[in-house]
Amino acid sequence: MLRLPRTLLLSALLLVLPLSAAAQTATAAGYQLPPKPLQAIVDAPRPPQLSLSPRRDWMAVVQTPSLPGIEVVAQTELKLAGLRLHPRVRAQSRFSFGSDLSLLRIEGGKPHKIEGLPSPLSLATLEWSPDQRWLAFNRVDAGSGANELWLVDVDARRAHRIAAGLNTVAGRGYAWMPDSRRLLVQLRAEGEGEAPAGDAVPAGPAVQETEASATVRQIRTFQDLLRNESDARQFEYYLRSQLAMVDLTGAAARLGAPALYTGARPSPDGKHLLVTKIERPFSYQVPASMFPQRIEVLGADGKFEHEVARLPLIDGLPTGNDAVPTGVRNVDWRSDAPATLVWAEAQDGGDPNRAAEIRDAVLTQAAPFDAPPQTLMRLQSRFARARWGRGDLALIDEFWWKTRQTKRWRVAPDEGGREPELLYSGLSEDRYNDPGDPLMQRDAAGRERLQVSADGGSLFLAGEGASPEGDRPFLDRYELAGKAKTRLFHSQAPHYEAPYALLDDAGQRLLTLRESPTEPANLFLRELSRADAAPAPLTRFPHPTPQLKDIKKEQIRYKRKDGVELTANLYLPPGYDPKRDGPLPMLMYAYPGEFKSAAAASQVTGSPYRFNLVSFWGPLPYLAMGYAVLDDPSMPIVGEGEREPNDTYIEQLTASAEAAVDEVVRRGVADRERIAVSGHSYGAFMTANLLAHTRLFKAGIARSGAYNRTLTPFGFQAEERNYWQAQSTYQAMSPFNYADKIKDPLLLIHGEQDNNSGTFPIQSERLFAAMKGLGGKARLVMLPNESHGYRARESILHMLAETNRWLELYVKNAKAQGGKAGDPGKSAVAQPAASK
Repeated sequence: MLRLPRTLLLSALLLVLPLSAAAQTATAAGYQLPPKPLQAIVDAPRPPQLSLSPRRDWMAVVQTPSLPGIEVVAQTELKLAGLRLHPRVRAQSRFSFGSDLSLLRIEGGKPHKIEGLPSPLSLATLEWSPDQRWLAFNRVDAGSGANELWLVDVDARRAHRIAAGLNTVAGRGYAWMPDSRRLLVQLRAEGEGEAPAGDAVPAGPAVQETEASATVRQIRTFQDLLRNESDARQFEYYLRSQLAMVDLTGAAARLGAPALYTGARPSPDGKHLLVTKIERPFSYQVPASMFPQRIEVLGADGKFEHEVARLPLIDGLPTGNDAVPTGVRNVDWRSDAPATLVWAEAQDGGDPNRAAEIRDAVLTQAAPFDAPPQTLMRLQSRFARARWGRGDLALIDEFWWKTRQTKRWRVAPDEGGREPELLYSGLSEDRYNDPGDPLMQRDAAGRERLQVSADGGSLFLAGEGASPEGDRPFLDRYELAGKAKTRLFHSQAPHYEAPYALLDDAGQRLLTLRESPTEPANLFLRELSRADAAPAPLTRFPHPTPQLKDIKKEQIRYKRKDGVELTANLYLPPGYDPKRDGPLPMLMYAYPGEFKSAAAASQVTGSPYRFNLVSFWGPLPYLAMGYAVLDDPSMPIVGEGEREPNDTYIEQLTASAEAAVDEVVRRGVADRERIAVSGHSYGAFMTANLLAHTRLFKAGIARSGAYNRTLTPFGFQAEERNYWQAQSTYQAMSPFNYADKIKDPLLLIHGEQDNNSGTFPIQSERLFAAMKGLGGKARLVMLPNESHGYRARESILHMLAETNRWLELYVKNAKAQGGKAGDPGKSAVAQPAASK
């Protein structure tokens, strides 16, 4: 018998192994690269970020760089009290920074370079001075350890550094004073010494205790919590900062003593500072945002003036999405007054299950803060936000999640005897009747205020303009006296054009972002007073993926068997002809949403005229590999009246998926035997459920999902009941419980360092183990150093390689299982487990 050398024998075996086994061997080690067309999408240029100046005649343009490498993402990162931070630079974790900064003059669209920028730029954030003579930006460079504050002299187009040693672990770390001559900055504390070392030898166990109580509280499954006293000491060390006033030359005057500051905002008159700082006792159950807080007003010199509130540890909230903590919340300065504090306080103990006529009160208190707070308004639901204009004009929004009810009121903050006036009442999910949001503008102190017409009698409202024809953004003039609306602008086919900024108070010059399926979004200037005037382009950002410019997009409509109308975006590869080429393999990518009415769930979402942006994150890259794509098909979960949406989650989910599959097969663009389903986060949860309860799909790709709802027992997504209130719903919605029913191949991808509430990496690991033990076909890919969203170029390329391979193996080259390919017959939907 002829004996082959070992190396030749291995080569021969690889030639006869099934494709799946050979591929698994080939992809076992190291990061993998997808085919060249997918690599090109990852490395495509990104559109720049834009920041409009206060006077609206300049634009700061920040060039967004390509993805960082894994060596950047793998740098040392601490996870403490729900925060992630880079200890060397004393900054919150981020891995992508601006690589270039320039200025664009609105009049004429002329770009201007800036001299003296550091290299690398590593721009984290930027902010215009109120007088717009200066542009401040934060530079964070892990390579050199720099965390610096820089200024750009707008007239001279030149940059210089004014401060080093910033602490940006919590917040931006700097804010302009109203005089545009100074900045309030958070610096590292002087003489802080070396960072506390972790306990190599434990000093003892970490102990927690709870007292017996009749109160049920929600404790969400937070990530990155403190585990012991060693963590607590490190948290204090890295969060502690020193307030300082820094002038344009870089001269710094330190204010008060260092503290665990999480926020510092100057008053509009610049005479006071509103600061928030964390205090002990800390918690092992909740993140830093729920630790005890002290909210104070300091003078501009840092001296104590007034205590607004001492808030205790929030160790959980009452049941329900409308639950809030008691005491002061959402405290801020009233932007149209010199120094007036505004905040909300629950009047029902923060408990939505308690009967109460008034849920929230909005209170104000003006400097010198020696008079008692005044009640501005009492609300029947939760305070959502306030927008300030002048003494007789402010807008207060309230919202109640349970009913989706939203209201907008006009109040006169300086006229105590004037009753609030209801301007709008409706449902947040009713997109067709959304009146739009008021436009805002910055005043001389740099504070956002309502943009009011030149005669003082009107506001300007901008909205998405949802309609049966798709989104058509609009701009309206809204008369306060008669409540009449005048349409100033309405997006028209074949473009999608959204208001960006109104450049004058007369409502005549409008800056828009305009795009079409083949043209990326660019800035245009419109003269609204001239109906015949063509919009003038100010930028000309190129198509990032010209090789896919000719992909075809159609916004399609179809019905679920219960009558709910659904929407989806159908994409087809360049040059594809359904009559000539026949049905294609398809990738379906979705994310479920909850609704309180079938009518709202049936509304059209999106627009057929949006730019076909082929991002590496979504499903569109696979158009380059010959697949059809159904992106964002509606997956509404409806619970009308007293019914809870999730009690029929499986039935509604499978009905939506069946309707989508039937529609694309009916159109002749998809082969019923070659369709895959995919999603990220809650979309991954959806994907696993569809594979567990149907045979509609040949394969699934689930990224960073949660699959066992007993591991998120105090609510998840929009579900506000806890596990003990709705055990059957939690059990029925958990695909882990039906792992034995998953008969089609499932690819699970998860970041090893996922920090999203509920999507612990163990969720994917346990589902994979269950499928392995039960004889299912699955593959688990754990991406090192990645969070809920993947950041490193190597990780993204590997994700695409794994997904492409899975689709090639189990979808594109799948063998039909009964019936010919493309047969528009009945979909294979299993009886939902919840109704068995």
